Amino acid sequence: MPAPVVLLRAAAAVSSAWLRHPLTPAAVVTLLVGAVALQLLERLPPVPWLGGVGASALLLWRWPLLRWAALFLLGACWFGWRADLAMQQRLPRDLEGVDLDVRARLVDLPARRGDSTRIDLHVEDARRDGVPVALQGRIRVSWYGATPVLRPCARWQLRLRLKRPRGASNPGGLDMERQALQLGIHATGYVRGDGEPRELDVARFCIDAWRERIATEIDRRLAGETVAPLLRALAVGDQRGLDDAHWPVLRATGVGHLIAISGFHVGMLALAGALCARQLWRLRPALALRWPAAVLEAPFALAAATFYAALAGFGLATLRTLLMLVALALARLLRRDLPVQQALAIALAAVLLIDPLAILSAGFWLSFAGVALLVYSLGSQGRRPWWRELLPAQFAMSIGLLPLTVWFFGQSSLVGPLANLVAVPWISFVVVPLTVAGALLIVPLPWLGGAFLQLAAWALQPQWRLLQWQAQWPLAQWHFGEATVPALLLAALGVLWLLLPRGQPLRALGLLLLLPLLWSPASRPRAGDFDVSVIDVGQGLSVLVRTASHALLYDTGARYPSGFDLGEAVVVPTLHALGVQRLDGLVISHADMDHAGGAPAVLRSQRPRELWLGDAAIVPGQGTPCRAGQSWRWDGVEFRIIHPDTTASGDENDRSCVLLVHNGAARILLTGDISARVEASVATAAGAAPLVLLVPHHGSKSSSSTALLDRLSVRLAIVSAAYRSRFGHPHADVVARYRERGIALVNTADAGCVRLYFSARAPPTDIEHCRPRRRRYWSE
Repeated sequence: MPAPVVLLRAAAAVSSAWLRHPLTPAAVVTLLVGAVALQLLERLPPVPWLGGVGASALLLWRWPLLRWAALFLLGACWFGWRADLAMQQRLPRDLEGVDLDVRARLVDLPARRGDSTRIDLHVEDARRDGVPVALQGRIRVSWYGATPVLRPCARWQLRLRLKRPRGASNPGGLDMERQALQLGIHATGYVRGDGEPRELDVARFCIDAWRERIATEIDRRLAGETVAPLLRALAVGDQRGLDDAHWPVLRATGVGHLIAISGFHVGMLALAGALCARQLWRLRPALALRWPAAVLEAPFALAAATFYAALAGFGLATLRTLLMLVALALARLLRRDLPVQQALAIALAAVLLIDPLAILSAGFWLSFAGVALLVYSLGSQGRRPWWRELLPAQFAMSIGLLPLTVWFFGQSSLVGPLANLVAVPWISFVVVPLTVAGALLIVPLPWLGGAFLQLAAWALQPQWRLLQWQAQWPLAQWHFGEATVPALLLAALGVLWLLLPRGQPLRALGLLLLLPLLWSPASRPRAGDFDVSVIDVGQGLSVLVRTASHALLYDTGARYPSGFDLGEAVVVPTLHALGVQRLDGLVISHADMDHAGGAPAVLRSQRPRELWLGDAAIVPGQGTPCRAGQSWRWDGVEFRIIHPDTTASGDENDRSCVLLVHNGAARILLTGDISARVEASVATAAGAAPLVLLVPHHGSKSSSSTALLDRLSVRLAIVSAAYRSRFGHPHADVVARYRERGIALVNTADAGCVRLYFSARAPPTDIEHCRPRRRRYWSE
């Protein structure tokens, strides 16, 4: 028989064995790969095309050799259709920035932060000037100032001002537009104060009301305890109380997965339900004549698990475990043997069917991959005592999840494996059972529930102190440059190689495949050159300047009264993604919140070697005041402060620290928030040579005067402003002044971050706009 025929028959036999039906692990993974294949597209394929390809894929199933392709195409088409449907439900563009009168019901728990309360709403009816408009589904809004009592599941009449979901576009950091698509959030905005908000009614049965009541009781009984917010998270998935005292420790030690409602919680409740059923069977032996114990236990276990998953808000990890339990319960009822890996595959298939957009979240990948690694690790060790299985299981989890944590978060906890080795058994087998018991009993039996919660707090306190200590270890947390898709795929292959069974040759060579992900060299300018990244921080400013071996940050973005810190959420992740582990210099132009608000986060993370301040009050007792004439030279690039001088007066904006960076052939002028009152003197100090200008004061009408633009030779002007800025930046008159002079004007609100490369031999080349370059189908 010819060799090609033999190979084709062998491939068909393998396909038939591995793809006996669409729910085998191999088949479900192929569906997943098809959905993942769409994630690199800038635009989704048209729906008619998806329908035609999906119908063709169904016809391919009859040929075993083509089943792989059929499943791949089905996964891609199903995901593409659902993603297109979700994108079509976003707020119509003509409704952005206008007042809408909305009737909506509260979803989840309101989160109070600083001067605002964030609420999610499910819109039932929306009108503009009394005319119905096309807005349905989930939205997220902020309610500023004092709010009335917001009862879970209440229905409200509100006046809102909305926009389409939009976030910053930078290397590293959270992609808010992708997150909004995954969560089904169709618009964001705020509650207008002139709409006479009123509560219409409250749902009679509301699981969120139970969650709120339990969280309130935990706060009341454990008032002042550092671990109280952690127990709230463990009990009902309520992470609203976690703050800057908790998140840095959880990230540095890699135990954040424990301080959440996990699959273990749900599994433990299922076990409790099964034990109750078994006790009932023992009390009523006659039941055994009609229902064997195994059959009776399944519905009890499933009911208990479903109740607790609902109490936890149906998070992704709880949903995954619940679906696995459904599969196992059905197998029990049908008296079939179902391997754990097959139950995991069925759960994965159910998630892809019900909510395919879940693959956009880090939680999806960490949850399913974590369980798969655990099943593989424990299954390959044979029968050993549980305490001897902990170390290899922890190794498999740490190595296996490393590529995913670097891809999604750009960081990894080096102390994480050791911290988890202690924290996982203690929290899982001691703290969690006490917490769950307390949460379930705190309402019907407050005295008993309170006792269990106090025991849980006492058990968690020493563990938390240990984690705080470990978080302070040198190199406890390490940050990586921005990962690429090829590096991620190589790292995944390296992990599979490393986790091969013992006896396989050259397993250690899998480490080499991790190197492109973990040690990707950051591109740096040549000596004499420099590059500039105007970071997209919305209504604020932050600019990174890099030379061959130095990095300087000019301003740090905003920190709002709500507690949202762009320094921590945007600036620091961008610095890490660009390979900056420590700043050589930090200049904070003046004390305005949108320029200096992120300073504490940047100082804490980057520990800059030099600090220049436009206002000494920004960081009391530290840094050097900015004064005209100060200069330094790094790698052939000169940095010179040209404003303010010792006689400068006026308001704070006009005393902004103005920095000129040049290498002889190319120059950029960073201007802070100076106004027309001092622009003429700044222009004189800068000189007439061509330069790139950072537009003063975000394009405010009080800046960018004719005196500035006529005295400078501006080749390119960059505005750092927010999308649909409430201040109207850049002002139309300012835009007109630049256009009249033929000056190209780029706005970070449209372009995302703006990156420029300045050569010592020519004007700036390689100008990159992050938003179009990083565009995906979910991007605005």
